[in-house]
Amino acid sequence: MTSSVAQPCISAEGIEVCGSDNRQVGDAKIASVAKAAADLRTCCEIALRTLLDQQVTRGSLDLFFVDAEEMTSLNQQHMGQSGPTDVLSFPLDAPVPGQAQPNSDVPVHLGDLVICPSVAQSQAKAHTGSEEAEFALLTIHGVLHILGHDHALVEEARVMHHHERELLSSLGYVHPIPTGS
Repeated sequence: MTSSVAQPCISAEGIEVCGSDNRQVGDAKIASVAKAAADLRTCCEIALRTLLDQQVTRGSLDLFFVDAEEMTSLNQQHMGQSGPTDVLSFPLDAPVPGQAQPNSDVPVHLGDLVICPSVAQSQAKAHTGSEEAEFALLTIHGVLHILGHDHALVEEARVMHHHERELLSSLGYVHPIPTGS
């Protein structure tokens, strides 16, 4: 049975973010369809806000919720890592940070953002303090990766974490970002 969670699309100022819940309804993979829909919509709104904050002027982004099994497969296939992870980003036509976007009528698909809610929920209390803050952090973190930010080097991590803290604070999340993010 496929998901019956609403598939939100929101847009502003030339940017569109669409969400899709690819988990299966039934066999307890989605405990509450209403909560899943609210979480997905909230993540789409946070993604849009992050894109606007980063001065993206046009493009689309797809955000997916997947179960642990699908995330494990994606993590192995694309990152060479075993087990599920919390978030993966797949940039496509994303702008380079600090560079102006070319004016064009050609549609731009910035990329795909994949979140595993079961991993997010299981680490939330110890990681950010709440499920809401965890979903916000993972969404912001993933969008920043799509836009070319990284945290492999110390200076990159400093810049990325600064953006994360600023965006989380603007959304009303005051719990500190964990040091391992």
